[in-house]
Amino acid sequence: MRKTIVEMLKRAGNDFVSGESIAGELKISRTAVWKHIQKLRENGYEILSRERCGYKLKDAPDLLLPSEIQIGLNTQLVGVEMHYKPSVNSTNYVAKALAYHGAKDGTIVVAEEQTGGKGRLERKYFSPRGKGIWFSVILRPNFLPKDAPKVTLMAAVAVAEAMNRFNLKPEIKWPNDILFDGRKLVGILTEMTGEMGKIYYIVVGIGINVNFKREDFPKEIRDTAASLSEISGGELSRVQIFRAVLEEFDKIYREVNANGFGEVFKLWRKHNVTLGKNIRVISARDGESFAGKAVDLNEDGALVVETPEGRRAVYAGDVSIR
Repeated sequence: MRKTIVEMLKRAGNDFVSGESIAGELKISRTAVWKHIQKLRENGYEILSRERCGYKLKDAPDLLLPSEIQIGLNTQLVGVEMHYKPSVNSTNYVAKALAYHGAKDGTIVVAEEQTGGKGRLERKYFSPRGKGIWFSVILRPNFLPKDAPKVTLMAAVAVAEAMNRFNLKPEIKWPNDILFDGRKLVGILTEMTGEMGKIYYIVVGIGINVNFKREDFPKEIRDTAASLSEISGGELSRVQIFRAVLEEFDKIYREVNANGFGEVFKLWRKHNVTLGKNIRVISARDGESFAGKAVDLNEDGALVVETPEGRRAVYAGDVSIR
């Protein structure tokens, strides 16, 4: 209901909307309308009220509220159902619990901050309030578990395509690190629950550094982390960025379910900065380190590396560009 109230106030622009009109639209009492307005104010909406005129929206918060994100959101699956949390330990943790209890394909969990966010290889992920977009999406795809690792590439492509809308020129380092000037803008963590022949659900956690200044980052990551505002030269609307990411994710996810990962690989190659480069790999499987030239992705989404001993496929590990 609050989403509809916000939509009505935004449509009215600089005019007031009567409480009677809102009550009629929602089929509730004017007292109930007033209570919803109070809740919206508590969430950061600046709403003016005037006797015999009604309500007017003066300002909306840059919070990742469903009432903001879902207005004008052009998706069929991703973000249709959305859970908003001011603060969580991890959006992936919340999303996995929701998925276990039957949450729908495309359900989103988004938070203003994570107190225990994590990335690949159990690394901590810095995700404070108000500076970025921290969310997880629950997927129930129709492909087999053997294809699940490709979802990390799919997620990176979705974020990169969304960044393209804002002329931010993303660069993807295999498998899913999105970089600016060699520093990390986006972290992606994919977790799957299933059995040999069936995926029950996949949870994809994505963290996007949006409005950080260099000094906002902890000293230990200040030289390796970056934010979208550094590229743009000024602060960006987290709401607009998030909406674009959800729309691109929805589009590419539906393409994958219908036709496989061919389009994902094509778009990944377009944005990547790994192929054709000399790299060093540290295998996630056994810690082995080796060097070579990144030449392609194979059909499983693994990185194909040309070494003096021959070609090797890397399925999981750390890659540094030399």
